[in-house]
Amino acid sequence: MSKSPTSSSSPPSATAIINHQYCLPHEVDLIITKQVTFGGDDNFTVTDINKNVVFTVMGPLATFVMPRKERFLHDARGNTVLRLRKAIGEDIWKAYRGESTEQRDLIFSRRQPPPFQLKANMGVFLSNNTTQVCDFKILKQNSFGQSWLVCIGESDTVVAQITHEVFTWFSRKKFMVKVYPNIDYAFIVALTVTLEYHLSHSDLAKFSS
Repeated sequence: MSKSPTSSSSPPSATAIINHQYCLPHEVDLIITKQVTFGGDDNFTVTDINKNVVFTVMGPLATFVMPRKERFLHDARGNTVLRLRKAIGEDIWKAYRGESTEQRDLIFSRRQPPPFQLKANMGVFLSNNTTQVCDFKILKQNSFGQSWLVCIGESDTVVAQITHEVFTWFSRKKFMVKVYPNIDYAFIVALTVTLEYHLSHSDLAKFSS
């Protein structure tokens, strides 16, 4: 019988993927809300439990020539923290520092599991990882595809929880995110944004099977 993921062994020191300033010694609860816009842009607002804006996510206007495949994470002051870029024709996302797309500024890549993998987990590989073993994984928690855990590598150590709120056509899409102590919450927000794109544009049935 496989073990259930556990959060009992959180990293003892700050695990900074984006920046140490996003690692806090306590849990961080965030709400990621997709904005309703006339042009259908992929824009999000990230707030804390006191409704303070922590990040915003902006997607460029999609056109027939240049389909939407990028998202920019900005801090509360409007500074660009990272650039998320989706591979053409594949559910692979790469995160770069600032507005760069240079390989030297690559932070991580989020990949879809191979089709023969039994568990529908998404692997996250840091830029210095040259192996086929992921540094983090996004693990589906239920068959309805509404709850996920972010775990360290192939272990059962949970570092964040992501819950997709059920919504109607008249309400905004929301993700409730709980980031565990010493974990980079900007990193978890970036992963959640790529997950939202997957759910909205990819084969949802495959991930929820």
